[in-house]
Formats: sequence, structure tokens, C-alpha cells
Amino acid sequence: MTFSSQSMIDIIPLLKKELAKHDRVSFSVLNPDLGEGYAGNLMLIDGKSYLSRSLKSWMDLAELLKCKMLLPKESQYPLVELHFKKLEAASSFHLDTLSNKKEKYGVTSKFFTIHKMEEPAFIYYYQQALKNVTLEKRRRILDLGVNRGDEFEVIKKNLNIHQYDKMELVGIDHSATAIEYAQGRFPEENVSFHAFDINKLDDLDLGTFDLLISIGTLQSPEIDFKPFFMKVVQEYLNKNDAALILGFPNSRWIGGEMVYGAKAPNYAMSEMSLLFNDVIFCKKYLQQKKYRVTITGKHYLFLTATKIVS
Repeated sequence: MTFSSQSMIDIIPLLKKELAKHDRVSFSVLNPDLGEGYAGNLMLIDGKSYLSRSLKSWMDLAELLKCKMLLPKESQYPLVELHFKKLEAASSFHLDTLSNKKEKYGVTSKFFTIHKMEEPAFIYYYQQALKNVTLEKRRRILDLGVNRGDEFEVIKKNLNIHQYDKMELVGIDHSATAIEYAQGRFPEENVSFHAFDINKLDDLDLGTFDLLISIGTLQSPEIDFKPFFMKVVQEYLNKNDAALILGFPNSRWIGGEMVYGAKAPNYAMSEMSLLFNDVIFCKKYLQQKKYRVTITGKHYLFLTATKIVS
């Protein structure tokens, strides 16, 4: 297939039809490097009309069609050949049905093969959130759902050794194997981990903190989200000056890709009502408690809140 002046309205159904029959589809388009202006700009090359689109436009389409876009190949001028390969949905950790549910996120799980910090769309906004909470002035940090400690690794790399040594970092996760792995990564005396059910947080007698981090954990089915969130804010955060970084997944991990869009039960498409309901609840509640709140991100929404100090 070659797409020259066809509109995206025409292209999408054609690709869907091919992908319904095959695991991959190849087609030729105007070389994105030759394009000018925004997607859909009409260009005349050697007497033939083409609609230009950037490489990002084609990558966005691949994601929407649940495909991985392979490396484009040069074709006859002025074309390149694109290849879309369907993602293997069966390889997603979301479908894991381990008998030991605590180890759905353990070292032998599919989830453990995910490295969020290597995804620019994640690490960029997480580092931005750390900057927004003035990381260097925080002294006690609590991470709920810490898993192997990736959030702590970024914190460590964003501080000098003297700033880091003055902090106390506490990570909690229900996966014993993930916690054991994290302990091996952070032998420092100022970092501690607990393999524990966060619903029973009171049993640990941890005291209060001036920074809470939780990425994609508080929305777990085992947690009564809103009451638990309010309890943590009221009882585990410093009343005078505290901050929060909450990460809400607006994506799914499928076939080696972070695919945009939250997936609600009983919906074939991405449906984000539950996601926004939780985010706005947290925002309003924290504002009532005199926090300044911002919401950033894309594949993960980052709610960052800092106490307004009078």
C-alpha cells in the first residue's frame, strides 16, 4: 500500500482491516523528513501531491492501533516504508493470574520486567514533580508501593551525597521478593523497607513524613482508596510542611510498550472517568487542607501537592 494524498480518515480503516487479518502491515508514505508544517500539509513533489505527516504522527497511529512501529526503511524517493506490528496483548502483566496475588509484582512477574524510569514520558514528569516539592529540603520520605525502589534511585541521583545522607527513606510493598531486591539495591542505613500490607500501616508505627510518594498503588482493588488516602494525609504527613507526589496510571503495559489510555472494566476502549474522579477528589481534598496542587503528565498523571506555609 502507498498513501500519498489519502486523508487519515481513509487510512485508519484500511490499516484496521489489514491488521484484522495479519500480525503486521507495511505501507509507504511521504518521507517525514521532507514534510513541512503541521500534519496534512499538501505538498507537490515531482508533479505528484502528497499529504505530509511527521514521524510522531505515524507513531501515535501505531499506538492507537495497538501496534509497535518498527524502524522505517527508505523506499523510492520521496517515500519511506513503515511497518506496524501488533502488540502481544497476552504478554501484558495486567493479565497475570498468579495464585499468590502478593507476588503479581514480584521479581518473577511480568511487571518486574517494566522499567518506568526508562520511559521519557514517565521520568520527565516524575523528575519535574520532585523539583516541584523542593526535594532537597525533605527529611522523611514514605513510598507506598515502592516495589524494587526505582523512585528512591531517582531521588538519590537528584541529590548530592550530603543531602541524601540527611534523609530517611521508608518504602513499603506487599511483595516480599520485590522488597528483598530493593534492600539489596539500598544497603544504606538511612533507607528501610517493609514487606507489608499498607492497609495495616498503623501496625508499623512509622511516625509522620514530609513527603509521600505513591505511584499507581492507592487505586489497587484491595485498597478503599478515598478513606485510605484521607487517613494517610491526616495521620502520616507533617502538619506544618509536607508534600505529596501521586502517580495515576493513564496507560497500560502491553507487548513491551507503554500504551496511552486508562482501561476501565467492561470497556473495550480507553475510558478515563474513574481516573479523573480519583484525581479531582485528591485535588479538592488537598486544597481544603491548604495544599497547593498541580496536575501534570500524560501516560501517568502526576498530582503534586505542597503545603501552603503561612
